[in-house]
Amino acid sequence: MPKLGLFPYKVQAFAYGENPSEWDDAFRKAAQALGLDGKRIGVEPRQLRLLDFRHVKAGAPEAEYPDASEVLSRLRLKKDKAEVDAMRRAVKIAQDALEATIPLIKIGMTERELSSELVIQLFKQGSDPELPFAPIVSGGPNAANPHASPTDRKLQAGDLLVVDWGAAYDGYISDLTRTFAVGEVDDECNKIHKIVQEANAAGRAAGGPGVPCANVDKATRDVIEASGYGKYFTHRTGHGIGMEGHEDPYMRGDNMQLLEPGMAYTVEPGIYLTDRNGVRIEDNVVITESGAESLSDMPREIRVVG
Repeated sequence: MPKLGLFPYKVQAFAYGENPSEWDDAFRKAAQALGLDGKRIGVEPRQLRLLDFRHVKAGAPEAEYPDASEVLSRLRLKKDKAEVDAMRRAVKIAQDALEATIPLIKIGMTERELSSELVIQLFKQGSDPELPFAPIVSGGPNAANPHASPTDRKLQAGDLLVVDWGAAYDGYISDLTRTFAVGEVDDECNKIHKIVQEANAAGRAAGGPGVPCANVDKATRDVIEASGYGKYFTHRTGHGIGMEGHEDPYMRGDNMQLLEPGMAYTVEPGIYLTDRNGVRIEDNVVITESGAESLSDMPREIRVVG
C-alpha cells in the first residue's frame, strides 16, 4: 500500500481483507464518509471494472452514475507544462531504451526475444512499472500487420523490422515507432521507408493551433498516395496521448476538431505490403502557441541492424 503522504491530496483509507463478503462494507463506509449516496457520481466505463462498480453502487445505492467519459476527455484534452514535461521524460526513457537495445539485435533472434530485451531496457532507463502497452516487434511479413504481436519468428536478412514501443513516467506515456533494415534490404524496402519518412515529416509539420485534425491526416496521406502506395496506408495518422495510449484528439480524415495548445498526439504513417514487409515511423507531438513540437527526436532514417 502506498504511503498516504505521496498523494498530492488528502487521503482517508478504508482497508478490506481477502474475504469478498467484507468488501461491500468497506465501500459502504467510504461512500458514507464522502457523503456520496444520493449524489451524481461520474463513471469512466473504460477504466472502472464491473466488479468495482458493483461495490461502489452497493455503498451508495441511491446515487446516480452517469457516463463521465466526455467530461474527463475534455479535462485531459489539453496538457499543462507539468504534464508535457512528464511526457517528454517518457519519450526520453523510451528512446534511450531502444538505443540500448539496438546493439543486441542479431539475425536469428526471435521477435519475442527482442521484445523481452526492450522491456528490460525500458525498466532500466526508468519507466514506470506499468508500461503503456506491450512492445510491437515485427519483422518481414509480420511487419505488414500494423498491430502484430511478437512471435517466435527469427529475424532474417532482408527483413524490415518495425518496433513500436513506449514508456511511462509519472503516469504519462510515450508511444513511438521506428523501422530498421535487418542486413541488406531490397530497393522497394528502401523506397517505402523513405516515403514514410517524408509522410511523417509532413504530418509533424502540419499541426498547429486552429488546424483541423483532418489536415494532419491529409498531410501524411497525400505523400503516400502521391507515391502510388495509398492503398497500403490502412489506418489513421495518429491518436491523442497522455495518461492513456489512445485518447482525444484523433488524427483521421473526418475529424474536423481544431487543434489547440497543449493537445498531444502521435504522427504515425505507414506502408504495409501484405505478406512481404512493412514500415511505420511514429513520433509524439504537442501543440504550442505558435506551432507543433515533436517531443521525440530519435533518428528516423533507415538504420541497418543485425
